[in-house]
Parts: sequence; C-alpha cells; structure tokens
Amino acid sequence: MNIYEFLPIKLLIRGAYWLVTTLSDLIEPLAGAQSAAIAIILLTLAVRLVLIPVGRSQVKATVARQRIAPKLAELQRKYKNPEVLQRKTMELYASEKASPFAGCLPVLAQTPVLMAVYGLFILPEIDGHPNELLTKTFLGIPLDAGLAARVGTGTVTLTHVIVGLAIIVLIGAVTQTSRKLLTPPAPEPAAKPANLPVGMPDLSGMTKMMSFVPFITVVIAAIVPLAAALYLATTTTWTLFERLILGKIYGTLPSAQRRAAEGGKTA
Repeated sequence: MNIYEFLPIKLLIRGAYWLVTTLSDLIEPLAGAQSAAIAIILLTLAVRLVLIPVGRSQVKATVARQRIAPKLAELQRKYKNPEVLQRKTMELYASEKASPFAGCLPVLAQTPVLMAVYGLFILPEIDGHPNELLTKTFLGIPLDAGLAARVGTGTVTLTHVIVGLAIIVLIGAVTQTSRKLLTPPAPEPAAKPANLPVGMPDLSGMTKMMSFVPFITVVIAAIVPLAAALYLATTTTWTLFERLILGKIYGTLPSAQRRAAEGGKTA
C-alpha cells in the first residue's frame, strides 16, 4: 500500500505543495533559484510557531516529572510487586494530572510535516499534475537529491558534499549542544541492590543509550532528499532555542535546578 494514497496524507501533501509553491513564487523575485529551498525553511518556521503550545506542554511535562520523581522513588521502594507498582505509578500520574508520554507529543506532532516534506520531493505527480518542485534546486543541487544516494551512485557533486556535510555538522552540533545544556546531570549512582525485584530491571544502561537517540537525526539527514534535510536542520535549531527560552521561563534548565538545589542546601 502506498501511504501517500491514504486520504489524510494525500490531503496533507496537497496542502503542503500549495504552500511551498505559493511561497516560492512570492519570494522568487528576491531569492531567484533558491526560492523553493527558502520556502521550505519558511514553512518549517511557520509549523514550529504553530507548535509552540506543544513545546510548552513538553516543558510542563518535564516540570511534572521532576515534581513527582521523589514520589515515584518512594513507590519503587514500597512496592516490590511489578503489577502493583505499575498500578500505583499510573494512579500517581493521574492524581498529579501528568502523563509519562507527554514528552513524546512534539515528536509525534512533527512526524506528519516531515512526511509531507519528504513526499513533496519523491512523488512525480501531486493531485494529478506533474510535481514542479522536482525541478527546483538549492545552490545548484536538486532539492530531491539525497546525499547518501548520490554518493552511492557516484553522481554527487562537490557542492552537494559541502552543503550536505554542512547540514549534518549543524544538526550534530545543535544536538550535542542540546544534550549539554538541556540534559539534567545524572545523579550519583547509588549502591546497586544485590537482588532487583522480578520485573524491575536495571535501566541505567538503557538511559545512557537513549541519550544518544537524537543523533539519529544526523543519519536521517544524510539519507533523505536535500529539502527534508533543510527541514531537519531548521527544526532542530528552532527546538534548541525554544527549549532554552521555555526552560528559563519554567525553571527546567539544569543550571536553574542546580541553583535551586544549592539554595535548598544552604537554607
């Protein structure tokens, strides 16, 4: 089954196509051949503006998780039966009006947009008409060209390599900066109990591994069409600055948490 024939996705592609082509036509007198690429970036910024409330909900979810963390730890000490612990944990989240899955919402909200941008540059026809976006370029590079595919076929140009690597380095640098500035410092490891309760595995190793998941975006940027890579670079950079601003407002930045903890110790 072609997912792009699924009616909601088809309508999303149609709307995104109209937006990008309209924006491209409007700014072409100023941007020339780069107008389609700039239209993709402007579309990305518009989407992220709309998703600001979703970003706020993610930060509020972080605040909620930090607030109930001591209570979760108490439940884990009190209940050794995995089924009882799971039930009590969900009751705690419900009573605190929090959700363990709230942090996933921004990623899920952006998935249809990335799918649409990807589809715009792989579909030969949209709404029964030739896809004119496939003829657009950025710095002479076709917007439907993926760096890895061009390298694999030996058709990559030096400009494409430079631009592609620049985008990959930007995404990697922004991701590393996000990990450094936004990831709370890991607590000092406590003594590992001799016998973990059945069904309660030690998740410390998985937690460390999950911290590297955002770097998957770097790999994706090398595979998808250049237009989608521009989208990823724009949205990743936006996310960093949005999280820094919202983190400062809501006090969720690690630096603010350290100051609060030090203030509590000296009080």
